[in-house]
Amino acid sequence: MRGAFPELCLVLLAAERGAWFCTIIYYLVHGQLGWFGLTISCVVPGYVVQLLSIRWFKADGHPPSCWLLVLHLLQLGLWKRDSCRYWDVLRMVAKTGGSARGGEVLMQDGDVSVLHLLEALLQTLPHLVLQAYIVVAVDPAGFVPGVSAGLCLLSLSWALVSYSLFSCLLKPGHLCPPAAAILCLLLWRMGMLGTRVLALALFARLYSFRVFAVAGIHWLLMSFWLVAQQIDIVAQPCCWRLFSCLVGAVYIFCYVNVQPGPSKHRVTVFYAVSTRIFSI
Repeated sequence: MRGAFPELCLVLLAAERGAWFCTIIYYLVHGQLGWFGLTISCVVPGYVVQLLSIRWFKADGHPPSCWLLVLHLLQLGLWKRDSCRYWDVLRMVAKTGGSARGGEVLMQDGDVSVLHLLEALLQTLPHLVLQAYIVVAVDPAGFVPGVSAGLCLLSLSWALVSYSLFSCLLKPGHLCPPAAAILCLLLWRMGMLGTRVLALALFARLYSFRVFAVAGIHWLLMSFWLVAQQIDIVAQPCCWRLFSCLVGAVYIFCYVNVQPGPSKHRVTVFYAVSTRIFSI
């Protein structure tokens, strides 16, 4: 199953970007310049991930050439990483007679999965929320925005699943779960994200800007909770507090395990607080 991950990532990324481009053209053709501008603006945060990808290429001993810089400028850096990772695995399999070296493959999986997750949270998630609101509150018959939102939901869910699988495989003795378990995990992520985004879109349709109050309360509670846990991913105090605030914003929509060790108690607290807030 792991051998299919690069191809699946590339297919999902191609489908999402194609639908995104069609959505931009759709708003431009129909003269909806406000939604056109907001959809374009969702692309901007993705350049943070592209800059990080360039730095990682440089750290891996690949000096950024003009062609590589152009690819990242066009936001195709993850395509480059996915394709390179795919061909590297094939070369490893050919050299070792059918069994690639697990450590090297795992680290390449990790680089790609982390970058995919960052891009999905910074770029795909805002686009998903925007298109979901447009479909729910503005243009219920909009087929193109609806398809784009659905593909973004699938792509974001798969990014979360890939990150979870990578975190699981880092633990000693853990093997890649079967395809049925991965499918169930994907459906669970899609259901959780879809219901939260839909709930926020419906709330925004009924109560307009009051949705920011509900989201703000959730963000503050999650941020304070993360700060209280003193996450040790970032060493500097100011940086880990900022990191906790950023992750707290992500927790409005989904839970991402950013701390080592068993997470069942943290997941219980997260769902207890989130369910209470969204039921207000």
